[in-house]
Amino acid sequence: MQNFEVLFDHGEPSAVESPAYRPYGNLGFPDPPAERPWIYSNFVQSLDGIVSFKGKHAAGSDISHSEEDRWLMDLLRAHADAVLLGVNTLIDETQLGNRERGPVFRIMTPECRELRQQLGRRREMNLIVTGSASLEVDDYRVFDGELVDSAIVTTRMGAKRLAEKQSQAHVRIVVAGEDKLVDLAEMARILRREFGIRYLLCEGGPTLYGYMAKARLIDEKFVTVSPIEIGRLIPPEQEPTESEKRGAVKVRPTTFSAPGFLAENAPWWTWVSCRRVADHQFSRYRRR
Repeated sequence: MQNFEVLFDHGEPSAVESPAYRPYGNLGFPDPPAERPWIYSNFVQSLDGIVSFKGKHAAGSDISHSEEDRWLMDLLRAHADAVLLGVNTLIDETQLGNRERGPVFRIMTPECRELRQQLGRRREMNLIVTGSASLEVDDYRVFDGELVDSAIVTTRMGAKRLAEKQSQAHVRIVVAGEDKLVDLAEMARILRREFGIRYLLCEGGPTLYGYMAKARLIDEKFVTVSPIEIGRLIPPEQEPTESEKRGAVKVRPTTFSAPGFLAENAPWWTWVSCRRVADHQFSRYRRR
């Protein structure tokens, strides 16, 4: 792995001294708000803003082709009390088929695990957000508790459905909202008040991120731009997955898949830092 070339960096100083920072350089975060966590996201995208080929090459690694991008994910996870993910991300990555019963979203590199301990972070935690709560937890390794703690964030209606499934009894449920849509602002308050989460990393997917951004809950974002151009319309010759056949998916997602903003209220961002490794760009933005 190569070291990151720092083009500029106006971020906070690192909270501790650690050899884990050597490849990347300085990385710190401001104090979180009193009522909710400081929430930051991380995405890799193509030059034309696409975050997934979809089909059998739907993973972010199919866009990044970068060891440094994968390592940066670990560095960002080391600073987070928990990782927030939409249920579709869990389902999509499980369907890629290279891991039995799907992935566990956790730190892989030893130096980043040691940094997490230095920072005083708790055991790693995955939070899966779903409004319908139709998932069967026994189908997914992330809920086993073997490698990370986990919880499901859902609505009151979703929690009722989960309670009807005895296999779900060992998984903690966070209730935020009443019907089909999770109340993300209430979720953030609960995570701070009841879980003590001060720093929350949102890893998507695009739908969850879009609604989080729409609710102005994303404080900053880390964006890796990979030197590849993909196109939004899925070409007819691309082989779809079984779930895509049922849903007739025709377009590839950007980072933001939710109702957008008006020109009068669209948020602007401050460019906090920029690094590069060869032709990959690694930027950090903070919402003004």
